[in-house]
Amino acid sequence: MNNIQSPSISSDTPAKPVKKSLAQKEIRIPFLDSDKPKTFSTKESIKFYRGVASMIKAQINTADALKYYADGLPNKIMADALNEIRNDIHAGISVYEAFKKSKRFDDMTLGLIKAGMESGSLDTAFRDLAERAETEAYFRKKIRKIVLIPAFVFPALIIAFIYAQTKIIPKIKDMVIVGDYTPKGPVKMFFTLSDWTITWWPLIVTILVCVILSFIISAKLRQTVLTLAMSKWRILRQLVMGLRQVTFLGVIKLLHANGINMAKAIRTSATSVKGTPFHDELLTAADKYEKSGVPLAIAFTKYTSTDDQVVHMMAIGEKSASMGEQLSMLVEMYKEDSEQYMEDFSNILNFIVMLGAVSLVALVFLSVFMPIFLAGPEMMQQAM
Repeated sequence: MNNIQSPSISSDTPAKPVKKSLAQKEIRIPFLDSDKPKTFSTKESIKFYRGVASMIKAQINTADALKYYADGLPNKIMADALNEIRNDIHAGISVYEAFKKSKRFDDMTLGLIKAGMESGSLDTAFRDLAERAETEAYFRKKIRKIVLIPAFVFPALIIAFIYAQTKIIPKIKDMVIVGDYTPKGPVKMFFTLSDWTITWWPLIVTILVCVILSFIISAKLRQTVLTLAMSKWRILRQLVMGLRQVTFLGVIKLLHANGINMAKAIRTSATSVKGTPFHDELLTAADKYEKSGVPLAIAFTKYTSTDDQVVHMMAIGEKSASMGEQLSMLVEMYKEDSEQYMEDFSNILNFIVMLGAVSLVALVFLSVFMPIFLAGPEMMQQAM
């Protein structure tokens, strides 16, 4: 039993390591940021959270839990990182500082590690982190499915359209335009479309590629486009707002359940929605609540754009001293709602993708075959 210790935190038994929060990683897209800590896959992180949580619950101290988990781990990079953290802990550095020193974990995860240390319930914190990572992985998988089909289908169809207009249609044009025949009606329209495509497709494709790259690189542009789309598309707004709110409410619930005061919990939760309007709003609400003595519900009403339901249930939690229960209800409610919105949004987007794909295929088919079918009757009419 020499290597068995209580999970409560002491100066010589720092809290256990927490992997960089996948939740934070999924919400924030780290484009072109070489200083961002390199994290591990969602699946590996979930296993890590659950494994360490079970060992700490079994009264194994943090350093030993890291050692046991790292031994034989297939991912050598992860094993080396955990062993480095373990060595720092043995050297007298606190668990929080050891994880921070590794530079592999974001601010939110470090905040959760510190919260677990202060509350003495790291096993619960790690189990909650695993559940949050699983939830985030589920939504990420759904979003990937929504984006993946258009990402492959439309470029392929656009290439097919350009090829048909620049290579096939000109040959058909040379075949049917003989003698005094002058194309009219649909035949003329398809030949004109081909001429226009031959002239302008390089410029249009260049502009399209630049727009896509700008969208990928610029977080500000993504946020602007998303905000505009949310203002025009109700179900998209409900989905995005639901995902954002279930994210920061889940962090607040986790920290509050581990004995962290509400103002600090709100500030930590803001890091999980960094890059969105909620980030600054939550920081402002936390300051007003802590420094100005404004009731929590009022602070959220005045200084954030959260739903009325969030404010209402927080007010109930304050009045009845049941904030933990109200936060749990809010997280479950938004999780269920977000799943439904995701399903509805996926169905609508799939329909739009199918409609667009069918339209492009039909355009390619008609532009190739219609001139052949219609040119003969038109030539006979002109000859008469």
